[in-house]
Amino acid sequence: MEIRHQEFHSCLEPFEIYTLFKDEKNTAFLDSARDFETLGRYSFIGINACLVLKEEYGKCYINENECQCDSLEKLDELLKEFYVEYPFEIPFPAGCIGYISYDAGLRLDKIKITSGKGFDIPDIYFVFYDNLILFDNLSGKRYISACGRLSCHEASIAGILARINSGEDDRKRVCEHPAGAGDAVYQESFAPLSHFNGSDSSDPFNGFESNFTRKQYEEAVTGVKEYIRSGDIYIANMTQRFSKVTNQNSFEIYKQLREINPAPFAAYLSCDGFEIISCSPERFMRIDNRSVETRPIKGTRPRGGTLREDEANRIQLLQSKKDKAELLMIVDLERNDLSKVCKPGTVKVTELFKLEEYSTVFHLVSTVIGELRDGTSALQCIKACFPGGSITGAPKIRAMEIIDELEGIKRSLYTGCIGYFSLNGNADFNIVIRTLIKKGKEICFGVGGGITWDSVESAEYLEALDKAQAFFRAFS
Repeated sequence: MEIRHQEFHSCLEPFEIYTLFKDEKNTAFLDSARDFETLGRYSFIGINACLVLKEEYGKCYINENECQCDSLEKLDELLKEFYVEYPFEIPFPAGCIGYISYDAGLRLDKIKITSGKGFDIPDIYFVFYDNLILFDNLSGKRYISACGRLSCHEASIAGILARINSGEDDRKRVCEHPAGAGDAVYQESFAPLSHFNGSDSSDPFNGFESNFTRKQYEEAVTGVKEYIRSGDIYIANMTQRFSKVTNQNSFEIYKQLREINPAPFAAYLSCDGFEIISCSPERFMRIDNRSVETRPIKGTRPRGGTLREDEANRIQLLQSKKDKAELLMIVDLERNDLSKVCKPGTVKVTELFKLEEYSTVFHLVSTVIGELRDGTSALQCIKACFPGGSITGAPKIRAMEIIDELEGIKRSLYTGCIGYFSLNGNADFNIVIRTLIKKGKEICFGVGGGITWDSVESAEYLEALDKAQAFFRAFS
């Protein structure tokens, strides 16, 4: 396979360019909406799907044809078959974009699933694209790449450029007739949902319903603590799922969320029959030129309603022994996972308790790096470390068994990973948190947190609400 690319210039932002293609089936937008100098340097748009691999009900399908094979092994075969040496300043010149669900991780770890039915979408979904639109958000450079599988390289690039130019013309016409005062955007301040005590008659959840009542969730947290007391685990991630029925357009929801809560590992996937709307702040795994990086998050505080409260919450998180202990346990787990696929002596912790700020919360983050062993592919690295330790617990297998028992419902895509596999061997995936799944009129998302022996049941419930706040706002 031959890859070609062409640089282009446009006054449109990456988000505006994706709107030109958003209504097409099986398009994808990996949207780094913040931290351009560090985490969010690159954004990618995938268009013109030439191969779709998915797993549904334990069966692998390629372009809707059933394939008698393991889905991830087949994906690895395809990546090796299409592999091409392509040194390029952007790490993803061509390849596939998609996801691996948390439920697929249970299968990988041979955990018997006892929980109830989750959201009904494929467990694994990857689309190989004939064309990518590539953005270096730091340098401002943009490219269109072409593989030449559906049409010749020059024709496909020219067609994409024509659509972008048409979008520029439409934007200029809008700018010549700006909106009147009646169209001004109204912005409202929101108090943290941890201030909600349940006595207010208003609905702070904007129509979303959880699979847990508050009492049930707190009892489940107590259940995790009992397993900790008995010595089964040190920490487990307890979550709940919110869902509702809505007529709201999926892309409009993403647009609203992007304005409320920009994130470095955001994504919008327009799949066959459903959409994924992600504003994830967490990187699961990046493989770039054989270097591996994972960035687990543990520890959360809400943003304050005032500057003084905001600063107090920040300091409280930085000084929290409980949250630091949580993160340290997960860092040790990630170091162990990376040691399975990295060269001896290369696994290191480069950041331990870094505080990151988002529109609704503060987080504590660590960074663990390593160098991939010779002969180990990016997909093999992902499989060895999946699911991410920050959303399972430690020890990982026992924590996942307890999660399956206590949560009572399959997680589906939530806490899986979304990202890309590049044909030159690179990869980059988020952790699927702060993510909505919409199928028809039904929409859902999950939130939760790490439970340790020191966890306070009521505080864990309110922390989950603080993480959900951006979604509740988007439906105000």
